[in-house]
Amino acid sequence: MNMINVEPRCRIILDNDWAGDPDGLIGLTHHALSPANRIIAITSSLTNPMFGCPEGMAQGGADLAEDLLRVLKLPELASVHAGPDSPFTGQRRNTAAARAIIDAANAEGQLPLLLVCAGPLTNIADALLLEPDIATCFTLVWVGGSAANEGEYNFDTDPAAAQFVLGNQQLAVWQFPLETYRQVAISVAELDYSLSTAGAGGAWLWQRFNSLKVPDFVHFGPLWCLGDSAPLVVTGLDDVTSRFDETRDSPSRRTYTDVDSRLVIADFFARLRMQG
Repeated sequence: MNMINVEPRCRIILDNDWAGDPDGLIGLTHHALSPANRIIAITSSLTNPMFGCPEGMAQGGADLAEDLLRVLKLPELASVHAGPDSPFTGQRRNTAAARAIIDAANAEGQLPLLLVCAGPLTNIADALLLEPDIATCFTLVWVGGSAANEGEYNFDTDPAAAQFVLGNQQLAVWQFPLETYRQVAISVAELDYSLSTAGAGGAWLWQRFNSLKVPDFVHFGPLWCLGDSAPLVVTGLDDVTSRFDETRDSPSRRTYTDVDSRLVIADFFARLRMQG
């Protein structure tokens, strides 16, 4: 029996610190398996020092992402471009990640282009500094920041990059702040069971979660946040069951306040199991 045919709705660039919290790799898997989007570039950013010495981590994250895509039998998506291991400097850096973002932004296409970043905004800042004109070519979908101006991992990993990017008045931004993305939560028991019973891709992800090295001061509770999957409501799914506030200004500045986490998580595991 054939599946209902889902029409593509957007092109996407994916940027994340793939060597950090493994929820980013779940977001990558979900986007890669979703027929409603077309991935045209993938880039890898630096990680927060809490995950160890940052040196080599951007490339290490790129290698992880490429390995995952091979396990998912999606070799056509397996080229991941690494950025620098240091935060945004305000100086021009022609990195592989920045160049991949620029090339993707300038590529022609009928579908709208979304740049989905669920990590620090380092690579986006480098790309915009190199070629400011690309700001009008895409909508930035960012998992990061805090509506209450609390400390937040993605912002705090590279605050200079966040300030530079979000201060660009030519750039449309759809933001999933801390208060929203932490709604996408799953119990550790369900995560463990669902990954370990979901074929080769699930087994690969399960191993990544179970081998994660974190500082001694980090203690795990009964829930795991899959916040990096929040943007699926505007890429692989639909935000009709989510909520957001939007300014009347142009370009669009939108802040999501509620995400349909059941929709996101159920769709992810269904697609992962169908992949086998």
